[in-house]
Amino acid sequence: MTADDAETGEPSDGIPPRIGAPARRALERAGYLRLSQLAGVSESELRQLHGMGPKALHILHDALKAEGLSFADDRDHPRPRPRPRNEPY
Repeated sequence: MTADDAETGEPSDGIPPRIGAPARRALERAGYLRLSQLAGVSESELRQLHGMGPKALHILHDALKAEGLSFADDRDHPRPRPRPRNEPY
C-alpha cells in the first residue's frame, strides 16, 4: 500500500473511487472487484452490465491505461472519449 492508497482508502488495484454507485454495484455483481480483473475483458461485455454507462467505462479505460492495461477490444478498436454534457455539439 502506498501513501496515496492510505489517503484514499483504496487499494492500488481497486476499482477507481470516481466510479458511480450503480456501475460499482454492476461490477461487483459480475464478480469484478479489482481493476486488474477488467484487463482483457471486452468493453462491449462491460457495457451490457446494468448500471454501467459511458462515463464509468471512460473512467475504467483511463485507470487501466494508467496501469499499462486495457480492455480486450481496446487494442483493435479505440473508442472516442465521451462528450461532456455541458459541451455543445
